[in-house]
Amino acid sequence: MLYQLFETQRSFMEPFADFAQAASKLYGNPLSPFGQSPLAQRTAAGYDLMYRLWKDYEKPEFGIRTVDVEGVEVAIHERVELDKPFCELRRFKRFTDDPATLTRLKGQPAVLIVAPLSGHYATLLRDTVRTMLKDHKVYITDWKNARDVPLEQGEFHLDDYVNYVQSFIRHLQGTYGNCHVISVCQPTVPVLAAISLMASRGEKTPLTMTMMGGPIDARKSPTAVNNLAMNKSFSWFENNVIYRVPPNFPGAGRRVYPGFLQHTGFVAMNPDRHLSSHYDYFKHLIAGDDASAEAHRKFYDEYNAVLDMDADYYLETISTVFQEFALVHGTWEVRNEDGEPELVRPQDITTTAHFTVEGELDDISGAGQTEAAHGLCQGIPKDHQKHLEVKGAGHYGIFSGRRWREVVYPQVRDFILQFNEQDAEPRPRARGRAATSAAARKSTRAASATTKARKRA
Repeated sequence: MLYQLFETQRSFMEPFADFAQAASKLYGNPLSPFGQSPLAQRTAAGYDLMYRLWKDYEKPEFGIRTVDVEGVEVAIHERVELDKPFCELRRFKRFTDDPATLTRLKGQPAVLIVAPLSGHYATLLRDTVRTMLKDHKVYITDWKNARDVPLEQGEFHLDDYVNYVQSFIRHLQGTYGNCHVISVCQPTVPVLAAISLMASRGEKTPLTMTMMGGPIDARKSPTAVNNLAMNKSFSWFENNVIYRVPPNFPGAGRRVYPGFLQHTGFVAMNPDRHLSSHYDYFKHLIAGDDASAEAHRKFYDEYNAVLDMDADYYLETISTVFQEFALVHGTWEVRNEDGEPELVRPQDITTTAHFTVEGELDDISGAGQTEAAHGLCQGIPKDHQKHLEVKGAGHYGIFSGRRWREVVYPQVRDFILQFNEQDAEPRPRARGRAATSAAARKSTRAASATTKARKRA
C-alpha cells in the first residue's frame, strides 16, 4: 500500500515539477520579460531547486565516450555482453586507430568490476570504470531494477547473486584465459563466496581479487548501517520495508525493498549535510557559479537515482551477512545452479592474490571489516596478500574522486599487473581437504536448516 501511495504522490507532483522547471527557465532568461525583474535570479534559483526536489530521477547512463591512454584519445563502445534476468554484464570496448596504442590495449588485463546491489545503480562506479579503462579491459555488473523484472522471471536470492558472479568470471576466463575481480562495498561478501566455491571445486579462480570497503566481518567497528541491520530482527525488516510493486511496472506484484525507502534511509544518515548542500546550490545559482551548480547536479542525479531490490535477496543479505555472520563463522551454504548446497570455504583459495582497501573515515563499512577477509583466506600465501587503508578517505573516496585516482588506483593497477602473468592453474584439491569440506557441510547443515527454511519460505 505504501508503494502505491508513493507512486500516486509522485504522479501528482510530476506536473508541478515540470512547471517549476519551465518557470526557472522563464525567469532565468535575460531576454524574457520576467527576467528583467530585480528578483529574477533569485526566483529562477528557487524554482530550479523546487524542480530538483520534486523531479523523478531515472537511471543515469555511464556516458563514457572516450578515455585518454598515454596521450591518445581512445573511443569507448558500451555494450551488453551477457543478459540475465536480474543483471547485465556490461563491457566497455576500446577502439583506436593508433597501432602502438592498439597493441598496448590488446595485452592489458581483463577486469570484472562487481558493482553493489544496495540501492544505487552501477553508474555510481562511473569514475572507477573510467579510470580502470586506461590500463584494463573492463566489464561491470549492471544490476537491474527489480520492479522492471516480470514475475515469470522467478525470484532472486543471495545464492543467485553468487552464481551470477561465478558465471561472469567463467565468461571472462573463457574469453581471455583468466581475469581479475574487483568488488566494491556490498559484493565483497558474495564475491568471496563465489571464488571460494570455485576453489573448493578445483575450478580455475581469478588471478586477483580486490575488495574495497565491504562488510566481510560487520562485527568489527560497526557503523550506523551495521547497527540497524544487527539490532532489528529479521521479521522487523520483512514486515516494515518489504512491499509489492504496483501494477504500473513490468514487475507488478514482486516483493521488493523499494528504492524510495532506501533513499530515505540514505538521506536520514546525514540530513544536515544534504540540507546544507541544497542551500549552497541555491546560493551558487544566485551568484552565477555555474561550475559549482553543475557539480551539485551531477552528484545528486546519481545519488537520487535508486532501484528496488528483490525482497528475498535483501532479506537473506541482512540475515547472512549482518545477523548470522555466516561467512566468518564458516556456516554459510550456497545453493549452486543445480540446487545443491555447498559450504563456503575461503581457506580453499590458494591461487588468487588478495588485495583489500578501506577508507580511514568510512561510515558505511567500518575499519577492519574488509581486512578481515585476509584471516579467512588462510590458503593464500602472505606475499600474495596486501591491505591498504586510505587516510582521510570516506566510503566513496576509495572508489571515486581524487583519492581513488591518485592513491588507490595506482596500487590496484600495480597489484593486478604484478600477478597478471603468473600461472593461474588451480592446485589439485587434496582428498583430505575434500573430506574435511564434506564433513564440515554435514556438521553445519543441521544448524542452518532452520535459517534456510525461513529464507526460502
